[in-house]
Amino acid sequence: QVQLVESGGGLVQPGGSLRLSCAASGSIFSIISMGWYRQAPGKERELVAEMTSDNSTKYTDSVKGRFTISRDNAKNTVYLQMNSLKPEDTAVYYCNVDRYYTLRGYHPYNFWGQGTQVTVSS
Repeated sequence: QVQLVESGGGLVQPGGSLRLSCAASGSIFSIISMGWYRQAPGKERELVAEMTSDNSTKYTDSVKGRFTISRDNAKNTVYLQMNSLKPEDTAVYYCNVDRYYTLRGYHPYNFWGQGTQVTVSS
């Protein structure tokens, strides 16, 4: 079982910055993919950014050039640096872990954090 603890959300003015963090625990040896999704009211959950264990990244078009995903593999933690925030970035942001290894082997499972609210408003 994997537990994810998110932090860093809040209220920020347009043009401001926030940094989200998500730490995974649960006897994990390594994680294949870590990412961030978001869900705005009345909309479907969408991928924001993801980073695999070989450091390849993927971003949704609307955040390219503004958001940066990074990982600290030693801490099983993923970060999302969000700059130049816009009101349309307002959403609940969810951390995601997809596929991981423990000392017992490979686990093809997917886990979600509890979500953290990001509100961009003046």
